Parts: sequence; structure tokens; C-alpha cells
Amino acid sequence: MKKLIAFSMAAALGWLGADACTSLIAAKGATKDGSVMITYAADSHTLYGDMPSAPAADHAPGAMRKIYDWDSGRYLGEIPQPAHTYSRIGHVNENGVAMAESTWGGREELVDPEGIIDYGSLIYITLERARTAREAVKIMTDLVEEFGYASEGESFSIADPNEAWIVEMIGKGPGRKGAVWVARRIPDGCISGHANNPRIHQFPLNEPETSLYSPDVISFAREKGYFDGKDEDFSFSKAYQVYDYLALRGCDGRVWSYFNRFAPAEAANSLGWVMEGEGEAMPLWVEPENKVSVTDMQWMMRDHFEGTPMDMTKDVGAGPYDVPYRWRPMEYTVDSVEYFHERAIATQQTGFSFVAQCDGNAPEGMKATLWFGTDDANTSFYSPVYCTMTEVPRCFQEGNGDLYTISRDAAFWATNMVANQAYNRYSQMIGDIRDVQKELENTAIAADKALRENPKLKKAPVDRQRKELTEVSHQLANNATQRYFALNDFLTVKFLDGNIKKQNENGTFKRTETGLPVSPVYGGYNDRYFRQIVNENGDRLKVRKINLK
Repeated sequence: MKKLIAFSMAAALGWLGADACTSLIAAKGATKDGSVMITYAADSHTLYGDMPSAPAADHAPGAMRKIYDWDSGRYLGEIPQPAHTYSRIGHVNENGVAMAESTWGGREELVDPEGIIDYGSLIYITLERARTAREAVKIMTDLVEEFGYASEGESFSIADPNEAWIVEMIGKGPGRKGAVWVARRIPDGCISGHANNPRIHQFPLNEPETSLYSPDVISFAREKGYFDGKDEDFSFSKAYQVYDYLALRGCDGRVWSYFNRFAPAEAANSLGWVMEGEGEAMPLWVEPENKVSVTDMQWMMRDHFEGTPMDMTKDVGAGPYDVPYRWRPMEYTVDSVEYFHERAIATQQTGFSFVAQCDGNAPEGMKATLWFGTDDANTSFYSPVYCTMTEVPRCFQEGNGDLYTISRDAAFWATNMVANQAYNRYSQMIGDIRDVQKELENTAIAADKALRENPKLKKAPVDRQRKELTEVSHQLANNATQRYFALNDFLTVKFLDGNIKKQNENGTFKRTETGLPVSPVYGGYNDRYFRQIVNENGDRLKVRKINLK
């Protein structure tokens, strides 16, 4: 097998930078309930986990919408409003359309400094206008063509109850309004994903039901010197991305882990691509060996490459408590040699994540459900928010705290407090976190199932459905948030000062007959940690026999 790419570590570090997101897709026929699902982890060290929303609205002729860059808040310009916009809550709209993204940067010279619409605004504007996923593709590509694209290379996941699409686009550089792009429909029965690296290589040139693209996507690449082969051999990814080692290992690697979980035989064929850049590019989609559920997708968002060659709990970087996290920066140098940390789906700097479940068989008011969580997906809880709701649960609301302001009823702060305790003594604490996490999510799944199967709800007008869905959603999310604040207090008490307090069968802490705390368990460290100490300092710390006279 030949080496595909000459790797550059210096360039690679960009793909594992501060804002690096993951989106996974399960098309209709690949899921246990017949829904279409997409996921999203919004990963940024400066992102507060909340849920922006907007009501449906009618707009007078000449009404304009101001555009502010999603990442920086910088004013970019304004565009005309349509006569009517749909309501959106988080990343779903009232029509059951859901969207997610991941940034891959691409060729720096293609950034348009005059563009008006950035990638984040593009998501929200499209949700306000789209009735279906396919319509969303046209809306977003028409918008950037007319008003200019203000961001770097980007991949978008778009879903409705019937279809799932990936759209990948990048600008044309200064003085060239618009973008080059390609969109592919994920076949029914298949799973896909993207994680900060463009995933579309070759695509059909005359199959509009499954593949759409800008008219100049190939000719522009030829003009810029990015491609000089036959049209049918054109790879969008290789033309518009600047490939390096970590674009595969740290980006495609996350999608590979998803494939490995549900289609291990197919994933085995792509391990060389991810680990060494060898062989054919990893396929855009695979067929899972077993259909996936909402719970499966939630747990996939908690992945740290467990059980793979990239397992983050297996090297000394995991420390004395098998911590599957690595603090930034991602790169480091030892004896003039550059190294990197693995980049998994679950990461500490996540602002929020979700699993969007688009289900045409559900009652009208819940044809898209946003299973929403704040902070690190691994230690957070997912709670349902429904597409027709117009009021966000208090714990997820904008303005309820920020990165500098702790709010005692904000889910972001509840989940962060729990997570940051776990990072210190992961192997000892994660079991207690899992118990609460599973209890809350099982309760939410059961409540959601009861709503979906309620014949009276299905027959009720949407306004009536919305009222009941809002009550259930708010109660589940706000109660779970308070339960997590209580979990934080429990972890503080149980693991105080490096000890582990003993518990009774009912969960209370053990006391002596006179009411005093019993002697705790001294948790210590794992064997790997002790061996490393011995390897580095054994002679200094070795117990010696002495002869006193």
C-alpha cells in the first residue's frame, strides 16, 4: 500500500484546535425506530452551553435581518427577511428539520473577507426558512451565492424525518462572492459523519436525487490549480482541504470510531487510512451491522476510542485514574520530536451536544426531538426538547449564567461541576456519575416513549401538543439539572481528601455505633502509576533494610 500524503505536523495542529466539532448521521432505515438522526458536539473553549431560539414571525416588505458572526459576535451585515419565518429551538425548527456542522478550515486563500453569512448564522437562517432537508440545501447554497460566505471550509449535517444530507462548502476568496460546494444524500440504511475534515470525495455528476453541487465546483478547482484530472475522478475533499496527518488521525478518526462501533468489518478496511494515510479514503457512509437507537447515538457521543488502537485510557497520559482526556495544547515536543494527543468525540471543552431525532411517525408536535446536553457529553445528561416548543427550559436558556458567571439553575454549570470533579479521579468517580446519568436518561426515554405512544396526544391540535410537550420537557431538564448539582455535592463528600467514604446498601454513608464516620477506603492509584514512579525514582523511594546499633 502506498503512502497517500506527505504529512506536515505543523499544519496538522490546526485541525485539532480550539473549535473542533463532531457530527454523526444515521439515515432512515439505519435506526431502530425508523427515524433519521444527526448528532452534534459544539466544541469550543469559549462556548457557553445554552439553547438560542426564535419564534415564528411574519415580516413586512423590506424587513431586514442583521447578521452577527456566531463565533465572535462581529456584525457582518444584513439580508432581507422572507414574508414568514418558522420557529426554531436550538438546532431544530417547527417543521422537523435539524442541522449541525463541523469546521475544517481548508485553503486559507479562499476565505472571503467581504462575505455576510457565516456558518453559524447560515444554520439559524436556514432553519427559519426550510420545510425539508432538501429545501435547506437549496436555501443555504442560494444564500451564500447571493450574499457571500464569511467562514472557512465547513461540513453541515441536515436531516428531516425522511432524509439526511451532508453539505460541504468553502468560499472563493477575496472578490469572488459565493462558495463552491457539494451535497450528498446519505442512503437509507446507512450511517455517516464528519469531524473537522471534508468527507466527500468522488460524487455522481448526473444524479440530482442524491448528489447536488455548485456548477463551478470542478472548474474553479482547475482554475486555482487544485485539480487537473478527469471530472469523474474529482475529489472535493482533496481539492479544497490541505491534508495532513491529524486531519486523518484526529478528524476522520472520530468518524472511524463510529463506524467501528456499528460496522466493525467495514471499519477495519479504513484503519490504515486513519492511522497512516494508506489505502483508499474512508467511505462517506457504511451500512451498520445492527440498527442504532437514540441511546446508542447518545453513548457514541461519549466515545474516547475505547477498545481501539487509539484508546485514550491505555497510555501513561491517562494518569493514575485512567482519565480519557488530555488538556490543551494538543501538541508537545520531547527531545526535538513533535507528538500529539488523541482527539476523541467526547472532549472537555464541549459547550453543548445533542442527538436530533427526526421521526415522521411521532405526533406532529414532536416530529423532531433534540436530546440536548451541556458540557462534556460523557459526563452530562441528555434531556428532550421538542421542535414545536417556543419556550426553552430554564436550565438551557440564554442569559442564565455565562462562562464567568455561575448560575445554580443552569445545566451548563451543574454538568461542569460534576465533570471537573471526575477529571481528577475518573476511574473512582465515573461509576457514581453513570448511576445518576442512566437513571435520568432512562426516565427521560420512558417519558418520551409515553408521549409518542399516546393516541390522544397524536390526535390533539399542535397547540395542545405543544403545551404538554413543553411541560414534560421543562420538568425533565430542570429536575435533572438540580439532580446534577446534588450529584456534585455527593461526589465532594464521598471523595474528600483523596479518600472514598463507605456506603450502606441504601446509599447513605456508613457511621459507627456512636454516629461518627467509619474509616474510609484509601483509593490510592492504579498499577501503571506506581510502576512509572518506580521506573523514574525507584532507587530514591525503595524501602531498604537498615541495621540500627
